[in-house]
Amino acid sequence: MLVLALDTATPTLVAGVARRSADAVEVLAEETRASGTRHAELLTPAIRAALGAAGVAMGDLDAIVVGLGPGPFTGLRVGVVTAAAIGDARNVPVVGVCSLDAVGAGWRTVVTDARRREVYWARYDGSGERVDGPGVVRPEDVAFPGPFVGDPAFADRLGEPVEPADVTTAGLLRAAAPQLADPSSAAPLTPLYLRRPDAVPPTSVKPVTP
Repeated sequence: MLVLALDTATPTLVAGVARRSADAVEVLAEETRASGTRHAELLTPAIRAALGAAGVAMGDLDAIVVGLGPGPFTGLRVGVVTAAAIGDARNVPVVGVCSLDAVGAGWRTVVTDARRREVYWARYDGSGERVDGPGVVRPEDVAFPGPFVGDPAFADRLGEPVEPADVTTAGLLRAAAPQLADPSSAAPLTPLYLRRPDAVPPTSVKPVTP
């Protein structure tokens, strides 16, 4: 099974191509871009570069995996809509996973930058299964001890070291393994925003005086 993996939940977007068999995943190519808020500008070139480096075409794909966040509204929309559009055009299944599931491995607490001086977090057991989260809090309020993996910029506020780790193609496929094995079990592509949008409709309308 040839899989395209995408994630736009963090300031570094990921586009990768991997070949999945019953017992192994071989990453053929992976492109990362320090995208900031330029996900829409950089994602398509990253996909093309990954496909080119892997020596495959869009028509060769058998499935797509996309990170659903948590992350910012605009970034997540770019990744999810792109994955859905490619899946619809190529008539292949699209599987969504929590992006934090694709960071690190084994027993860990994942922390990534949520902006506003907060972190997104999730806790995993020794088998790598998520046992709590995802959530968003100030680093000082993370209720779990380490080992921490993710964004080391928060080490001082967590009071413990953070092993640098990012979303990876291999991590996305690992998180998506059950759904890739049975695409009919894939849930709808629902982004994990965790926050209300900054822009909201007005609660009242001022009358206009002629």
